[in-house]
Amino acid sequence: MQTTVLGKTGMEVSRIAFGTWQLGGEWGSFDEEQAVTAIRHARELGVNFFDTAQAYGFGKSEEVLGRALRDELARDRDSLVIATKGGINPGGDRPRDARRANLRQGVTESLSALGVDHIDLYQVHWPDERTPAEETASALQELVDEGKIRHVGVSNYDAAQMADFDRTRPVETLQPPYHLFRRGIEREVLPYTREHDIGVLAYSPLASGLLTGRLSAESTFESSDWRAHSSAFQGDTFRRNLDIVEQLSRFAAERGTNVSQLAIAWVLAQRGVHVAIVGARSSRNIENSLAAADLELTPQDLDELDSITSSAVSIEGASPEGVA
Repeated sequence: MQTTVLGKTGMEVSRIAFGTWQLGGEWGSFDEEQAVTAIRHARELGVNFFDTAQAYGFGKSEEVLGRALRDELARDRDSLVIATKGGINPGGDRPRDARRANLRQGVTESLSALGVDHIDLYQVHWPDERTPAEETASALQELVDEGKIRHVGVSNYDAAQMADFDRTRPVETLQPPYHLFRRGIEREVLPYTREHDIGVLAYSPLASGLLTGRLSAESTFESSDWRAHSSAFQGDTFRRNLDIVEQLSRFAAERGTNVSQLAIAWVLAQRGVHVAIVGARSSRNIENSLAAADLELTPQDLDELDSITSSAVSIEGASPEGVA
């Protein structure tokens, strides 16, 4: 497994991180034991970077991750990089809450759910425009000083929001959504992160399953799966983007790979992106995803992929307020 230094954090991490959003219940039902096996298999294959969040099942995902890695966390804590996120309350009166008290409580709860004494990377899950950035940043610096977290990042922030945060303490990492059908960060966000040596760990490189090549116009989702309520997976938008996925599949096949590996490799090939976060609920998909880190795309490949996806419909995802 290829590794990289995650921006100014100085941490050496695998270029593929194992993401655990799918273990919180928002993606339909899953087998917890299979999920534990998948996490352990990813570790066996060289993944040392695992990303979760308090909001994924209100701590459920953190608990599953902590259980899966319990033995190694007890034996060799520094061999693993554990990232989590806080500062939101989906379904609550205040879906985004990055106030000092809420962050401190969230860190305490995440430490307990994960079964660890410190979190390597703690990220503000979504920007909270109602809370001054100074309060959020200073609260997290206090937690660093207390040894409860080691590095501070943000998720879903734009360049201006990161600059505001930076006035109090540096943003060390950013976790943005990024894939072939969602490229908005290329305009301002990636230039900002490159300029400030901010580690970028991109989530949803497979466009929430759209770029796996396993979906069709007849695909349906459980009612508890957020995609069942998303316009990106319905109607003309879904059909048009599936047509492009078919073109990408042919492009991949001509190069001896598949569309999911191609999509992940494309994300990793973008200047300034350090890590792609890939989730799985069973072991059978892990090896396929990890192989993408070794797939090299030429400048000509990248140009052709731009051409193929030029007519794609840009899609969004879920937020603390719901699904678009």
